[in-house]
Amino acid sequence: MNAILELESVHKSFGGLQVTQNVSFAVMPGEISAIIGPNGAGKTTLFNQITGHLHPNSGRILFQGHDVVGDSPQKIVAQGIGRAFQIASLFPDETVLDNVKVACLSRLDQTRRFWRPVQRFRRATERAHGILEDLGLEKQADRLAFELAHGDQKLLDIGIALVLEPQLLLLDEPTAGMSPEERQRTRELIKKLWKAYDLTLVFIEHDMDMVFGIAQKVRVLQQGALLAEGTPDEIRNNKDVVTAYLGEA
Repeated sequence: MNAILELESVHKSFGGLQVTQNVSFAVMPGEISAIIGPNGAGKTTLFNQITGHLHPNSGRILFQGHDVVGDSPQKIVAQGIGRAFQIASLFPDETVLDNVKVACLSRLDQTRRFWRPVQRFRRATERAHGILEDLGLEKQADRLAFELAHGDQKLLDIGIALVLEPQLLLLDEPTAGMSPEERQRTRELIKKLWKAYDLTLVFIEHDMDMVFGIAQKVRVLQQGALLAEGTPDEIRNNKDVVTAYLGEA
């Protein structure tokens, strides 16, 4: 089976600061995996390069065999890579339903141009309600997005990413800032969505309960370089990882 995502010697620097250093790894279709590492290890910068928000100085990023380096973020999304950000990107003064509906209408414009306006609007509304139900946010559909609890705002951001029907979904610290109860609920929901939407999923996370609870593979960055990758048990017992990161806890 061919990898859905391959990074080959991806290097990014800002002046003399080396942010990602010759990072190489492959993500297999259907995999759920985590990227961990200390703050400043280059995790979000790596996501930014995969999604076209930054271009590496050297190296290749292959999505389904196509090198996406140099492609715009919009083109990369259209190819099947979705992303939810560390800080939720929402229309705060619009309702929860309208936030998802706008994304649905955009998706219909791309893929179903034969729909008449009334049919298109109805289809988007139905799709938006379905996604909110999957997220457990259906009862909050008429609330303004800024009124949601922090955890629910992050779930809504994930829902908007799902509208675009990604094959590969990147989540940047999906449980950051959440209470223990919110983290537990989000952990279970992400695993449910991964299965229900048949996703390949890569997430950045500092919550080790989530990392070791749902990831099939864990990759560790340190000072921009790939320190280790393996199963959760292999990473737990890796002396270099314990010294560099896990031993901090």
